[in-house]
Amino acid sequence: MVTRYRMTLAYDGTRYAGWQIQPGRPTIQAEVERAIREITGESVKVHGSGRTDQGVHARGQEAHFDLAQPIEATSLLRGVNALLPEDIRVRKVVRVPASFHARRSAAGKEYRYFIFNGPVADPCSRLYEAHVRDRLDVEAMQKAAARLVGRHDFASFTANPNREVESTVREVQTVRVLRRGQRITVVVAGEGFLYRMVRSICGLLIRVGRGQVTIEEVEDILRARTRTARVPTAPARGLFLWRVWYEKHFEPLTKTPAGLQQRGV
Repeated sequence: MVTRYRMTLAYDGTRYAGWQIQPGRPTIQAEVERAIREITGESVKVHGSGRTDQGVHARGQEAHFDLAQPIEATSLLRGVNALLPEDIRVRKVVRVPASFHARRSAAGKEYRYFIFNGPVADPCSRLYEAHVRDRLDVEAMQKAAARLVGRHDFASFTANPNREVESTVREVQTVRVLRRGQRITVVVAGEGFLYRMVRSICGLLIRVGRGQVTIEEVEDILRARTRTARVPTAPARGLFLWRVWYEKHFEPLTKTPAGLQQRGV
C-alpha cells in the first residue's frame, strides 16, 4: 500500500527548461523530486497536471506522488520548501485517494498571459510579461477572443509536440482580454490545451490588436486547421498556469481582480 499526495506549486520558470525532466537541464519536476527524495529517502515520480514550457511560470500547478512510508502533509510542506530553490514553492500538500491523478482527473485549467503595452518596458516585470510598444486595440482583441470560445478544432493553434496527439479538438470556456492602464491580461480557460495553444492564441490576439489580422480572419484561421505564420507563438515569459480545477463545473475569471496589474501576482 502507498499513500498518495497532491501538491499545489508556484514557480518562476525563467531559469528552467520547463516542468518535465530533461537530461542535463534544470527542470521543475527534477527539483521537486530531488527535495522529496532527500526528505523521505524514496525515489518518487511527481506527476504534474501538465507540462509548462521553458520560461513559463505557474501560480497553481498541481501534481501528485506516492510514498511507501507516509509522512504528515504539513511536515512534507515545510521540508520540501526548505530544500527547494527560492524560485519554486509548494503552496499546499494534502493526502488524496489513490484514484486521484493530477492530469487525468483535471476538469479544467486557467492560464493568464500578461502584456505590458507601453513605449518603455517595466524592468521589474520584464521576466513576467511580454512587451508590446505600439498601443493595442483591446476592443478588437476582445471581439476576436469571443470567436475562439467553444468546442473547435484548434490545429491552427498548436505546434508539433513530438508525441502523438489523438485529437486537436478542444473546448474553451472563456477567452477574455482585460486592460488596466498599460497592462493587458489575456485569460484563457478550458478543459485542456494543446502544445503551445495558449501562447498561439495570445500571439494571434496581439496581431489583431496591432491591426495585422482582422476579426473575420480569425474565424478563417480557425477553420483552416493548418498552422501558418499568421499565428505566432507569444513569448513564454508572459504566461502563467494560474489554476487547475478538479470539479466538473468551474467559473473562469469574468472581471479584473484587484491587484491584477501587479505583475500577475
